[in-house]
Amino acid sequence: MAKKQTPRIIMVSNRGSYNLQANNGGIQPVPAISGLVSAVEPFLKEKGGVWVAWGGREALQDKSPGLRLSVPLDEPAYTFLEVPLTASEIKLYYHGFTNGALWPLCHYFLEKCHYDAEEWSSYTKVNAKFAEATLMEAREEDTIWVNDYHLALVPNQIRHCKPQLKQFFFWHIPFPNHDLLSTLPWATHILRGLLGADVLGFHLQSYVDNFLNAVATLLGARVDFERNTIFWQQRRIHVGAWPMGIDYQAFQRQAAAPATRAQAQQLREQIGVERLALSVERLDYTKGILERLLAWERLLEEAPEWRGRAALVQIAVPSRTVVPAYRRLKEEVEAAVGRINGRFSEGGYRPVHYFWRGLPRQELVSYYLAADVMLVTPLRDGLNLVAKEYVASRTDRSGVLVLSRFAGAAQELKGAVLVNPYDIEGMAMVLNTALNMGRAEQEKRVRLLQEKVRRFDIHWWLTCFHQAMIAREGEANGVSGSTGS
Repeated sequence: MAKKQTPRIIMVSNRGSYNLQANNGGIQPVPAISGLVSAVEPFLKEKGGVWVAWGGREALQDKSPGLRLSVPLDEPAYTFLEVPLTASEIKLYYHGFTNGALWPLCHYFLEKCHYDAEEWSSYTKVNAKFAEATLMEAREEDTIWVNDYHLALVPNQIRHCKPQLKQFFFWHIPFPNHDLLSTLPWATHILRGLLGADVLGFHLQSYVDNFLNAVATLLGARVDFERNTIFWQQRRIHVGAWPMGIDYQAFQRQAAAPATRAQAQQLREQIGVERLALSVERLDYTKGILERLLAWERLLEEAPEWRGRAALVQIAVPSRTVVPAYRRLKEEVEAAVGRINGRFSEGGYRPVHYFWRGLPRQELVSYYLAADVMLVTPLRDGLNLVAKEYVASRTDRSGVLVLSRFAGAAQELKGAVLVNPYDIEGMAMVLNTALNMGRAEQEKRVRLLQEKVRRFDIHWWLTCFHQAMIAREGEANGVSGSTGS
């Protein structure tokens, strides 16, 4: 009798834990930095398994084999399996359908949506590539964990071939209401694809509700709204709201490190102001960067006492630079920074310090430590981990988090100062309040925020996933279970 093999996690996502770069005629795997990687890689290292993802490079032909690597290179713990994408697929699937249709649709920017049949065809084909690579890896006892809007068709494609495999899907961005979703000509295909999973996870209950309403309305599925359960094709599918957490203790340790604290002090001295505000995000039209700059400009107009005394550090991480909407946004942001600095700079004082680059964690935490006020003001965001990272980094319990009411994290982080990023005048007033906030009020708010972020950290999030799959297995074996939330 064959020995039963240890169950593994097969992680599936568009981008994974490594980027593959050409180097001296070979390929060099470079560790990737992302919220998903920092969240789940420790889990994979502990449990073992495979991460199926595109490595970021361009395949020369459609049937190019993907690299298979034992990683991390110095102490292998799991396998990274590349799904190669051609130049055409990168253009049509990635820059086209995922970022030109699904991304703006899910963030309620209908005017930016572009629905194209050729791009949809490429999306379908690339999803099939990911499904095929996953099926080649997966054993019967393994659990498949598919991530995000790039790969919505994968669960059903896998189920069609191997219906016995356990599948979990987590959707990391907002899920739109069914009226908006129905503008997508292939909306029902997206929903059917997702319903191939056994358990579906979203950040917020409102996203769960939108999904349940969509499958009930657009597919006619039977839905138990009280239990977040869908009955579909003789199967019971559980849906849960599990807002993603961060590694709270890791950020606390990094913030306490002498090198990080010294770097934060150096930043304060270089900028040379009494109050420092900070924003960090990808350069994306959903993040409200331009609106925030306009509010900062209005603050300096209406509260001139802050000129020379307060500065904003805006870190914009390069993103999707081949997409025209992103190139236009970069031009508009840089023009606004130039105008504000032209109006209010004096001597060595600059009101806005703008950086177009990404930051490694240590440097990022030093900025979190240096900032008196953290501005997280997206026009719409699925959750937002930067807000949680700032909170975790404030070891002395000082600081003010100004948070958009349209960020998913606003439902969790009750100690934040909420703002409407569409209201420039109102946001300027909130900025003034934040800059003037006393230490006692800061400590009261940060204490409340830290308790939430510490309690519902990345380990809690991973436990939700684990318990949901155990409940699914119990149910399949005729044992009652509950996914909880």
